[in-house]
Amino acid sequence: MASITNGFLNGHGRGLPTDPTAVEARFSDIPSAIDIPVTGLDTEEAVEVNLEELLDDPTELCTLLENEGAAMNFWLVIALAYAKQRKADHAIEIVTKGLASLSSGPPTSKLGLLSLLCWLYLWKSREAPRVIPDGQQAPEIKIKEIYLSAATGSLNEASRINPSFPPLFLARGVLYLLRASLHPPPKPVAPGALEHSERLETLAQALKCFEDASRVSGGRNMMAVLGRARTHFSLGRYAEALEAYQEVLMKMPHLIDPDPRIGIGCCLWQLGFRDEAKESWERALDINPESKIANILLGLHYINESSHYATTDPAFGPIYKKAMTQYTQKAFKLDKELPLTCATFGSFFLLRKVWPTVENLARKAIELTDVNAVASDGWYLLARKEHYQDKPDLSKSSEYYGKADLARGSGEKGFLPARFGTAQIQVLQHDVDGAKFRLEKIIQQSKTVEAMMLLGALHAEDVFANQTAGLKEDKSTEAKKATALLEAVRLAWKDSQKKLTPDSSVLVYLARLYENEQPEKALQCLQQVEQMSINDLPDTDQLGDDQIDETHRAKLREQLSPQLLNNVGCFQYQAEKYDLAKDYFQTALNACVRAGENDENIDTDALVTTISYNLARTYEASGLLDEARQVYEGLLERHNDYTDARTRLAYIELRQRPADEGPKAIAALYQTDFANLEVRALYGWYLSRSKKRTTNIAEDQEQRHYKHTLQHHDKHDRYSLTGMGNLYLTTAREMRRDTDQDKEKRRKTYEKAVEFYDKALQLDSKNAYAAQGIAISLAEDKKDLTAAVQIFSKVRDTVRDANVYVNLGHVFAELKQYSRSIESYETALSKDRAGDPQILACLGRVWLLKGKQDKSAAAMKSSLDYSCRALAIAPAQIHFKFNIAFVQIQLAQLLYGLPESQRILPEVQAAAEGLDAAIESFTAIAQSPNPPYPKHDIEQRANMGRNTMRRQLERAVQSQREYEERNAAKLQDAREAREAELRRKEEEKARAAQIAVEQKRKITEERYKMLEVSRELAERRAEEERRKEEALYTDDEETGERVKRKKVKKEREKEKGGKRKKKGDDTETDEGPRRRGKSTAEDDSDSVAADRAPNKKKRKLSRFKSSEIVVDTSTDEEGTREPSAKTTNGPSATITKKEGRDMEMDDLLSDDEEDEDEEAISQAVRKKVSRRIADDDDEDEDEGVAASVLQEPSKKSSNDEGRDSADDDSVFGGNGLAEGDDEPMADAAEDEEQQ
Repeated sequence: MASITNGFLNGHGRGLPTDPTAVEARFSDIPSAIDIPVTGLDTEEAVEVNLEELLDDPTELCTLLENEGAAMNFWLVIALAYAKQRKADHAIEIVTKGLASLSSGPPTSKLGLLSLLCWLYLWKSREAPRVIPDGQQAPEIKIKEIYLSAATGSLNEASRINPSFPPLFLARGVLYLLRASLHPPPKPVAPGALEHSERLETLAQALKCFEDASRVSGGRNMMAVLGRARTHFSLGRYAEALEAYQEVLMKMPHLIDPDPRIGIGCCLWQLGFRDEAKESWERALDINPESKIANILLGLHYINESSHYATTDPAFGPIYKKAMTQYTQKAFKLDKELPLTCATFGSFFLLRKVWPTVENLARKAIELTDVNAVASDGWYLLARKEHYQDKPDLSKSSEYYGKADLARGSGEKGFLPARFGTAQIQVLQHDVDGAKFRLEKIIQQSKTVEAMMLLGALHAEDVFANQTAGLKEDKSTEAKKATALLEAVRLAWKDSQKKLTPDSSVLVYLARLYENEQPEKALQCLQQVEQMSINDLPDTDQLGDDQIDETHRAKLREQLSPQLLNNVGCFQYQAEKYDLAKDYFQTALNACVRAGENDENIDTDALVTTISYNLARTYEASGLLDEARQVYEGLLERHNDYTDARTRLAYIELRQRPADEGPKAIAALYQTDFANLEVRALYGWYLSRSKKRTTNIAEDQEQRHYKHTLQHHDKHDRYSLTGMGNLYLTTAREMRRDTDQDKEKRRKTYEKAVEFYDKALQLDSKNAYAAQGIAISLAEDKKDLTAAVQIFSKVRDTVRDANVYVNLGHVFAELKQYSRSIESYETALSKDRAGDPQILACLGRVWLLKGKQDKSAAAMKSSLDYSCRALAIAPAQIHFKFNIAFVQIQLAQLLYGLPESQRILPEVQAAAEGLDAAIESFTAIAQSPNPPYPKHDIEQRANMGRNTMRRQLERAVQSQREYEERNAAKLQDAREAREAELRRKEEEKARAAQIAVEQKRKITEERYKMLEVSRELAERRAEEERRKEEALYTDDEETGERVKRKKVKKEREKEKGGKRKKKGDDTETDEGPRRRGKSTAEDDSDSVAADRAPNKKKRKLSRFKSSEIVVDTSTDEEGTREPSAKTTNGPSATITKKEGRDMEMDDLLSDDEEDEDEEAISQAVRKKVSRRIADDDDEDEDEGVAASVLQEPSKKSSNDEGRDSADDDSVFGGNGLAEGDDEPMADAAEDEEQQ
């Protein structure tokens, strides 16, 4: 349409505006007036038509154009002028009449009008409703499909005239794009399968048309590029769409209608670059502040940002307000019919419960949109409106949720909030299984916290309903699922990125699920709920958890729910933390009073009664019976028919006064409430402790009581069934086992007990007391100790009772696992049974068995100690006295049988004394009226101890004394030998230390001697240097400066006619042969030395030259050198005495130097001092005093040379002197002294 209205291709024919901010609106090329030529008789005239003030009825204008046979351009311009004023129907009418007027002309003349008609139909399709609105009929309203069909007809007619007409490619692409928006999203396909749908095929055709349009224009048609970008976006190819939008923006930066920046932002949003998308939309809004699309998209961005915060979070309010007031509201004012704005604004009115406005906006979003997602949002608004009303229409709400999900494709591509809403409706419609199935599908697709919460709650409710109804159906699977889901929600709260707000209902559900199996976790959940409730109080808004002390926290608890505090107190009571439980119950009572003061309509009487009863039970457990009595009496004053309180009062009375008032209180309670099962249970317990024992179970009062309860009150009373099992178990344990008939009768009695226990377990699978009875029967009757241990171990985890540990101790003792048996008995003693003589006697027995098994006297002594403790607690029990005597006999036998090396004399003597006490005890027990064993057997055991064991112990005492005396002598000898050996080692060690000290002293002395020798060598070399300088230089008589001495020819040379030339000397010149300068004094001394020295064989000079600098003393250079110019670079020329001594001291006294190196240095220094070098007689003629500098070293082996060089370096610090550099100087000085 753009190519028709202005004659240019998207502005490329005219160039870009000079101002980058300049923009162009649609229809900007339509003139304000047009002249229509009119053919007259003589001259041509024109009728001016004002295109800004058009007639409401274009009939006259069309008649004029028809009569005058106006060209196609006039029809186009007038139709576009009507379209500019948004009078599309009039424009369509004008184009239709124009086509009829041009029907007689060539077909190609109609292409422009047909193209314009197609675009007008497409425009009308954008504004037409998607579906027929409610309350209107089809003839009254035209939907999008009708206009698209009309556009298709116009396009087909134009294509028949010229299929390659360029504007048709773009129009056809837009037509396919709009048609694709009406197709429902494709249904989900199996993984790996190709997706085929009518919508995808239509989008593919649209993409081809846009590419053809771009190709025909040579890539200059930016509308075709925009269409291609929009198609890619619809196909989910966001990267390709982004690239196309960026291309348009780069080539047409001034384009704002449509604005490619909007598309760029949408692509970036879908690609996950939310901040960059916001920047793109903000740029679009900066360029065009009236952009409704940019406003609504920025509003959606801030709504999405606010969703990361809880509604109670302070950061939520400003962000949500900015989204609604600054952007969404402005977009709505700019265009109240924009579907996306209607859908977004509708959610705001939904929160305010303005139902009519929500209905209106949702309908607009559904009817006017071209995007399925916006239609889905409209249906979702309608569903939530129906769902949240006081009297919701569940059928309508479910229908709307389904349409919202279907508009987005349903299945995995569907709308998760709509599917979750459907699950909520199913729960309200009591379709729990359907809701579970739908929620599981949602969780498989996305781990949505809300879905996991609801599904976990549904599973938990199933578990609770089963518990309440008392059904036997196993709901452990549902409990595990509920726990896993709710724990996953709880874990998601810890993710700081999700910014989720914890929900106390989740923690309450978890507490109920953990109540029976893991009470400690249930307590943690309730404590977290308590902390959350405290944090929500207005008094703690500015305080942190670490700023609230315990006293302040206790006051804040009074503002919490009394039910919560009561539940926490119950779990503390169950954990035997009675002080904490008491505090919580007291606080819960104060909270009840506070709640009643704040709201008089709240009935707190039931809460106060329950919490008071729990507080009294806590007082009982803490041993505060008087305080518990007061609370129970207070409850009875308010509710005199409170049977539980009367029952506890009777029990307290029985505990405090068991002889007189207690039995009366129990009898009175039984008379008044004999039908109450709790009262009958207490009375049965009282009978089991006060009845007269009988071997005939039929005559037992307790048995008659339980039997009456089962027959006349409740045949499923679990306490009575368990009590009957206990009676039969006790009877079977005491039955005789002499004959087979007695054993069979005993076995049947055990089986009868097991039958009662089994019946109780069928009614309550967690009845630990019945399970314990079965375990006892297995251990005593069937001797199945392994199964009994397994049952006792499970019961131990449920029942915190000493009897469980006592039974475990019995079984472990039978299994000969004495250590575990002792551990179980000790645990039983710690369970408020420290003064129980029976447990002490059992410990004595097990220690005795352990001592006999391990042959341990220590274990026997432990057995004796526990037996004595039992007798001290119950001195009237004669069998405890028998136990002591028996252990003493066993200890005596054990010590007598042990080798002498494994016992000591005091133990044997103590055993002998214990044996005498045991003999006396057996004699006294035998004379008692009711001995524990036959009198004859006891007397016989006493006589055996008196006649046999006493003599044995006497002999054992004597042999032990002799053994220890012998052993003491051996030990003394060994001790003395050991001490002597230790002394010898100490002496050797002291001698070695002394020797080491002496060696160290000698080494130190040698080091100081070496240093002294080095010092003397340094001084001698310094003196030699001084003498050499005196020999070579003298004071000038005229100037007084130091100058070299002049050469003096020796008389011996004159006599011999000159010295024989040596190899390597300088050749003769015109001035005469060059010679080294020598002093006269030295010539004389050298001559004398030459006469005395024996003739030696001439040897060649070494090929290694000295490092010293040899100065030529020719006449040309005399007087030009300063006396400060030295002839050597040796150590003696650069190291002073003090510095040299310090360096040698540091080197020679180093801790890292080895003794071998020290010895080598000492020898080298001594050898160097004694060395002497003889002068060659062949060179005596030419050598003067200066020959001491240039003299060759004497002949010596290569080993000597290396050693001398190393010695020099070690003494002087190693300056790299060549072989023999410094030694001739010292030797020459010595020769002079000798001469």
